[in-house]
Amino acid sequence: MRKSDIIRFFDKLSSEWDSGLEPNDVKMNVILDTAGVKSGDCVLDIACGTGVMIDYYLARNVSAVTGIDISKGMAEIAEKKYAGNERVTIICGDAESYSFSSQYDRCVIFNAFPHFCSPQSLFENLYKVIRKGGTLTVAHDWGRKEIDRRHKDSASSVSNGLMSADELEKIFLSCGFSDITKSDEDEIYIVSGKKE
Repeated sequence: MRKSDIIRFFDKLSSEWDSGLEPNDVKMNVILDTAGVKSGDCVLDIACGTGVMIDYYLARNVSAVTGIDISKGMAEIAEKKYAGNERVTIICGDAESYSFSSQYDRCVIFNAFPHFCSPQSLFENLYKVIRKGGTLTVAHDWGRKEIDRRHKDSASSVSNGLMSADELEKIFLSCGFSDITKSDEDEIYIVSGKKE
């Protein structure tokens, strides 16, 4: 899997991305509850796409949201959506190696984890910018089988497949996260860890 292919794939889809979305408020709030997102938090939204989760963060009265996406097309759409909102910052960049200048209470990777070339590098980079007591959460609003089925055809060249929650827990632990919460069900997938 090459990053140039990932960028090209999501740039091509960016203009029509929102038309295919059907967010489930119940699942979104389960994800944010597990991540511990609350009023006053500073949130880092990894692979933010067009900003799907940003309204949910803002509804919880977070102090700030920084979204980052490797696709320029996705980041530009998110930036246009939230232009003028002082609590939202959008970055076009590679979260595996980006030098973030802030610290965050919550970091969420929503519906994007299989598209990262090196989960270990990603987690090591994010660990540095999560505040003590903060959380890193990987979540999908579908189960692992459904995610892999959806990626099987058109997205097979830009997806590593979604590893089991047990496998992902090992990466969390190897990068220094603890207090791991897991949900690897048919309808939702969440793995969340805390930086002590």
